[in-house]
Amino acid sequence: MVFRGSITEAADFDATADSEALYNAMKGFGSDKEAILELVTSRSNAQRQEVLAAYKSSYGQDLIGDLKYELTGNFERLIVSLMRTSPQHDAKEIHDAVQGAGTNERCLIEVLASRNNQQIHDMVEAYKEAYGSDMEEDVVRETSGHFKKMLVVLLQGTRDESGVVDADLVEQDAQDLFAAGEEQWGTDEAKFIMILGSRSVTHLKMVFDQYEKIAEKSIEDSIKSELSGDFERVMLAVVHCIRSVSMFFARRLYKSMKGLGTADNTLIRIMIARSEIDMLDIRECFRLRYEKSLYNMIKEDTSGDYKRTLLQLCGGDDDLAGEFFPEAAQIAYKMWEQSAMTKVKLRPTLLPAVDFDPAADAQALRKAMKGFGTDEDIIIDIIARRSNAQRQEIRQTFKSLLGRDLMKDLKSELSKNLERLVIGLMLTPAEFDAKMMRKAIEGVGTDEHALIEILVTRSNEGIQAMNAAYSSAYKKSLEGDIQSDTSGHFCRILTSLVQGGREEGEADLERADADAQELADACNAESDDMEMKFQTILCTRSFPHLRRVFQEFVRFTNKDIEQIIKKEMSGDVKNAFYAIVCSVKNQPSYFADRLYKAMKGLGTDDRALIRILVSRSEVDLFNIRKEFKETQDESLHDFIQVETMVGDTSGDYRKTLLLLCGGED
Repeated sequence: MVFRGSITEAADFDATADSEALYNAMKGFGSDKEAILELVTSRSNAQRQEVLAAYKSSYGQDLIGDLKYELTGNFERLIVSLMRTSPQHDAKEIHDAVQGAGTNERCLIEVLASRNNQQIHDMVEAYKEAYGSDMEEDVVRETSGHFKKMLVVLLQGTRDESGVVDADLVEQDAQDLFAAGEEQWGTDEAKFIMILGSRSVTHLKMVFDQYEKIAEKSIEDSIKSELSGDFERVMLAVVHCIRSVSMFFARRLYKSMKGLGTADNTLIRIMIARSEIDMLDIRECFRLRYEKSLYNMIKEDTSGDYKRTLLQLCGGDDDLAGEFFPEAAQIAYKMWEQSAMTKVKLRPTLLPAVDFDPAADAQALRKAMKGFGTDEDIIIDIIARRSNAQRQEIRQTFKSLLGRDLMKDLKSELSKNLERLVIGLMLTPAEFDAKMMRKAIEGVGTDEHALIEILVTRSNEGIQAMNAAYSSAYKKSLEGDIQSDTSGHFCRILTSLVQGGREEGEADLERADADAQELADACNAESDDMEMKFQTILCTRSFPHLRRVFQEFVRFTNKDIEQIIKKEMSGDVKNAFYAIVCSVKNQPSYFADRLYKAMKGLGTDDRALIRILVSRSEVDLFNIRKEFKETQDESLHDFIQVETMVGDTSGDYRKTLLLLCGGED
């Protein structure tokens, strides 16, 4: 195994001199924390063990005990943990996870899914020595069901590490996994546990590739649809670690720091455990996935001596270095290959109502708005539980039966965000998109993000219908209004997209290779030439074709297309191209990110929130929910519930959003 850690052995190491330096740093009133962190983070774990022994020999005192006495808070926990051996550190994490009130299942999953056989054996032995009990027995006592069974399998540390792959067994395992899940009613969990818990890493990578060919979806998507709870989480963690341990930890680190508050236990555990193994690869995977360096996220999310110690373990700022490590290039190539092979089944959250009666609905809506006061619950319950086609029938029946314009009545009875949301639901998809484009253009300032989002994600048919609806509603050309309100290359990109003329169909492999070479060559051209070449390919080729183009681009350049766009471009042009790439890679994930950005921080971008939930509720909002949960570690339902409380005094707006969301995950 090639180690790519940020911490290596110090040259000219002298354990006795180090022990003296630490003793002096803690002697007298106060302690020299800077000296402590500098010394501890610049020595390998093996060297720290020598310092521990030298300290006791020289001063007759326990160094860990003295550090605990002199330091406090997260800084103390971090420094003290660095002084333990790796097996001791893992053993303590597992012990803390199963002791006391409640069990930290995520810690159990992270540690057991990511360690190799020898690391697990050493950890189990260290646990027995430190706590006088059997790790397996303690884990079994605190867990249950299939989750418990998988943890027990992982605790044996018996995964095949021979590296020998049997092609026939690869085919058989892929077929068995498909038969155990997608092909039958219910799931044969034991088959998943046996195969994912025992086969070698190399073997399972090939199984996952074969599985995608059989199921036309990734093994991750199957696990998400077939399993649930902690069992789903542990199986996904195993799959992620098989694909790339470094990317698995990059995700875990991001989740530990995003949002309000920091999961310091997770942050400390990973930074220590990986600092001498693969921190350099984790850093690059982090930048590849999250558009910023791990260094900068730690810098923004922590403080004081604790922050300085973490940054030392991180080892450098990749946003400044601009490097792209081989591990990240391989991951990027594999990600695009997986994206190209996987056929995602899009799932809405809103289906047509059964026993639909437009006349009864029209009468109920009129009754809810007649007289003093308005029954918002009735309005919401009808409109948010009908498909768009059914709402159009209600709209027509309301006028035929009652001689009234339903849209005008709703506007007069409702207000603020609830009115905007309900009216949005009553429009046809084309009318709604046209209105959203108009709102993005008119008035002071342009909502470039909305323009990009709509034009990048709609089909040719959807864009053409939107153009017609825009012309009908506003007596203007959408293309003309875009050109009046934007400029330069960004204007040209939007003009290209608004034609609704993107190629359709599968990838042409030979042409994809040529397109990738053209993009690679364009990276060395002048900025204007580069942007024009990117436009001619990114704005016109089909999404399946672009997946192959972006995959081959990694092979030609050893860089991911996303990284090039972020590094070489700026402003709205960068945002537009980046949105295309993200949408090509995984459109539900793109929308999940847009929803998160609409709600995080101070204030909610209600227009974006309404736009996405209305437009995707009958397309792929269920998929978006799953991606949101995967990325943010929190359900979209819960996020909406919390983030829309401010300003929504009645709760009607929130209630309607949650009905469209369709449930918790």
